[in-house]
Amino acid sequence: MIESLLPPHVRSFDTFEDVPFSSLYPEEAALVRNSVEHRRREFATARHCAHRALAALGVPPAPLLATPRGAPVWPAAVRGSITHATGYRAAVVADASRVAAIGIDAELDRPLPDGVLESIALPLERAQVKRHTALHPGIHWGKLLFSAKECVYKAWFPQTSQELEFEDALIRIDPLAGTFSARLLPPALVSAEPELSVFAGRWTVREGIIVTAIVLDAPPAAHDDRAHGPGLLRAPARSLS
Repeated sequence: MIESLLPPHVRSFDTFEDVPFSSLYPEEAALVRNSVEHRRREFATARHCAHRALAALGVPPAPLLATPRGAPVWPAAVRGSITHATGYRAAVVADASRVAAIGIDAELDRPLPDGVLESIALPLERAQVKRHTALHPGIHWGKLLFSAKECVYKAWFPQTSQELEFEDALIRIDPLAGTFSARLLPPALVSAEPELSVFAGRWTVREGIIVTAIVLDAPPAAHDDRAHGPGLLRAPARSLS
């Protein structure tokens, strides 16, 4: 499903079925050995997706470990992102010489809990959700907005190590084209990381799952520098794993 949102130079793998916990490398299993069963299943399957995507990129097999906050530690010169929702797991990877930032997110296509839209959305975004809901019923636009904001965070944080609040990014969703844009608002963030202040993304809704993806291509000059390696909203649960 996620492949339809990505350019050809990005590799991906997704699945609606979990794999056994025993499929993990021992070093990976140790990261969640004491976690609840649900977390162990989603972790194992997300890692499986990541390994399949990395193999398609030509990266030799190896354990995919994690930072202290749980984000995957991707191989040198790789950009990547993982997501998991109930019944769906996915991973995407790309050569860092071609992609500056990448982020994906998946959410169940269900309403946001009461009060959450008001806590994550700017006034313009709340008006947008209301308009799309009236004109294009059948999709939970508040949840899609939430997913797009999570997607921006996943593209932003690994490259900057700076937190984003939900109100720091203004999202505009095109309900017909299956695209969205994101613009960071705080002047300090924009001036510090101008190349990461505007994002273009794509979205889809299938099988009861909302999926969003952002791929920010590297500047053309970086495409010729094969030695280029990767640099390494608070509120309702967000995760880079």
